[in-house]
Order: sequence, then structure tokens, then C-alpha cells
Amino acid sequence: MSKKKICFIVNPVSGIGRQKVIEKLIDEKLDRSLFDYEIAYTKAAKHAIELSKEAASRNIDIVVAVGGDGSVNEVSKGLINTSSAMAIIPTGSGNGLARHLNIPLNLKKAMEVINTGKQTSMDTIQMNEETFANVAGVGFDAHIGWEFAKFGKRGFLSYIKVITRELSQYKAQDFELIIDGKNTIKNAYLISFANGSQWGNNAYIAPTADISDGLIDIAILKDFKFMSALSIGYRMFTKSLDKSSFLEIIKAKEVIVKQKGTIAHIDGEPIEIGNELRIKINPLSLKVIC
Repeated sequence: MSKKKICFIVNPVSGIGRQKVIEKLIDEKLDRSLFDYEIAYTKAAKHAIELSKEAASRNIDIVVAVGGDGSVNEVSKGLINTSSAMAIIPTGSGNGLARHLNIPLNLKKAMEVINTGKQTSMDTIQMNEETFANVAGVGFDAHIGWEFAKFGKRGFLSYIKVITRELSQYKAQDFELIIDGKNTIKNAYLISFANGSQWGNNAYIAPTADISDGLIDIAILKDFKFMSALSIGYRMFTKSLDKSSFLEIIKAKEVIVKQKGTIAHIDGEPIEIGNELRIKINPLSLKVIC
């Protein structure tokens, strides 16, 4: 039986530094009877998109994103609608899609998923000119994405510090939505467009999201008093936010968001969009190993 070709795309500055052991991990734990491998290191933002596209053009069977949510997002962009499958070695601080796919955070066990795991197909989402595999959003989480990018220090504790600092200052906004052709206006603290169920760190914004159902989970968090923040946070981390009166989830194939000067995030990475977002599902467009 011929060996499969596998390419590890490594972000050398990802998250909390766990990617530094990847060469030793590959040498010790990758099943060489199954794979011939190569390693590519990213040198700048968006470089992983180029590397994964190039790997797919060479018919590499599996392209492994070694990094955090940003790295996974970039690698996935280059593999959409190709024959190459994405695998994940999670070395970031959030690891949202990896957690949704039940990929272990233990790096040796994550490598074992590559050795023994099965290939399946999942949806991706198009947002204007961008694509993503997990979660994007507008409102408070997008605001936090921008503030976190300026904070200077990565990691879960830094993220909590930024949220705590901004929580009492941020105000809910009105968003005009066109959901599968129907117009509505929602006053929301945030709106997430979820393919996967969580942002990362087991913070579930769309607990019932299914990455292969052909639908976007539009998670609308309504305005709330500051005293309710603790309850909302508890539900988020116990996968029960959908039971809260503050959250509305609408499943749809396409949504348009109209709001002046919209800022957004994709998997926590801030992006500036403009006055209109056009978001639609791309069914079963990405192969993954899980």
C-alpha cells in the first residue's frame, strides 16, 4: 500500500508555545508506515493560506494546521473544495474548532488522531470575501477581538482581562438582518455566525451547532444587565446558553447584516467589513480528519 503524503504547517509563534516540540513529536509519534511527511513554517500573517493552497495543488493527502484558531482558519481557507483533508495539532490558547471536533489538546493524542482518525466532510461559511470554518461575529465579541489584538499578550487570562475591562462599557446595538430573505431588526449585544459550537476554551455560543447540517447557527445574545453577566458566563461554559432567555438561535442558509461601519471577527481575529455582511453556508466543502 502506498504511503499518504502529509504536510505540517507550523505557526512558530502560536498561542502559548507548544508548537516548539512539533518536530520531536512528528519523529516519535507519526506512523511512518502510513505517511511521508514534510514541514512548512509560516513567516507572516496569511502565509498559511498560501502554504495550504500550494500543498493542495500538489495533491498532498493531509495538511495539518499546527497552531491556534487563526492558523486553523488560514489552513482551512486554502483547502476548501479540494481533495486535501485538514488535520489539527492544537497549540493555541482557545482551539475552538479542535475542541468541537473532539481533537485532544494533548499533542501526542492529537497525533494519534492523525494516525488512526477518519476523514469526514464539514461545512464552511462565506462572509463577503472571507471564508471560515468555525465562528465569526459582530458586536461585543468583535469589539473584544479588536481590543485583544492591541493588548499585546496572548492567552486565556489576557482574554478574560480584556473582557472584564470592556464588559461594563459596551452597549448593545441595532442590527438589520435579512435571514433567508426575511427582514428583521435585532437589538443585540453580539451576533455570532456559528458553524462550530464554541469560540474556544469550551465557551459555547451555539451549543447545538452541527458542522455538517448545511446551516449557519445565528446566535443572537440580547441586551442584559451587568448583574446577569455571571449567569450568562456560567451557561456559556456549561454548554447550556441556548436555555437562557438572553440567547436566540436562528438556523439559516444565508444572512445579510446591515449596519454602518461594521467591525467583525473570524475566530477571534478582527476584520473590518464596512456597512454590509453577506454570509452564506458552503455545504460539506472541507475535508477534515477527526
